[in-house]
Amino acid sequence: MSKRIRAGALTALVTAALAAGTVLTAPVAGAAPKAAAPTFLSASQLPPHPTSSWTAGPVTEGFPEALGVCVSTEGVPSYDYRHREFRTDLDTSAVQLTVVADTAALAKALAKHYDDLIRTCADRIEKADPDVAAESRDYGTLPVEEGARVRGLHTETSWGANDVSLMSVGRDGRTVTVVQWGQMGDFDDAPVAAFKKTTTTAVNKLY
Repeated sequence: MSKRIRAGALTALVTAALAAGTVLTAPVAGAAPKAAAPTFLSASQLPPHPTSSWTAGPVTEGFPEALGVCVSTEGVPSYDYRHREFRTDLDTSAVQLTVVADTAALAKALAKHYDDLIRTCADRIEKADPDVAAESRDYGTLPVEEGARVRGLHTETSWGANDVSLMSVGRDGRTVTVVQWGQMGDFDDAPVAAFKKTTTTAVNKLY
């Protein structure tokens, strides 16, 4: 999302628009031990930008604020979140989140929970702020590991801020990843095919 959106109407949505979603069952005692940390995307694996190269930040512990408009930690167990943020010299950014659940069943439920949050994000945005019009699109599933789904989100404010995001959720065994790409513009500006390739790469790199 653009800086104008983050600083404006959508900032309030981080606290006001994330109540939806199914509460997941907490991890049970004696669950499987943690696996090695999954591998993250590199800058070269993001959708190519026509005029600027990507820069990758460090892999960081914690949940990324960049996902806070559509995806949150509310209603899920306390997992060890890790993320990596990416940027270009212009108003285009991306972020990848990974979560390792205690069982494959919990990971499957978590992936569905995140996808449900993304699927319903546009409606929650509009309900939270009448100055923001939002539209979502479903770009379908990808045949990688236990599966992935790609969706799009376009927002436009009453004062003219215009932003588009592509978001995906994928899973490999006990590991779930969420990838988000965003910039100023509308759906016509979104590199859907390239983002699907990025998502496939992200899921394949989990283990």
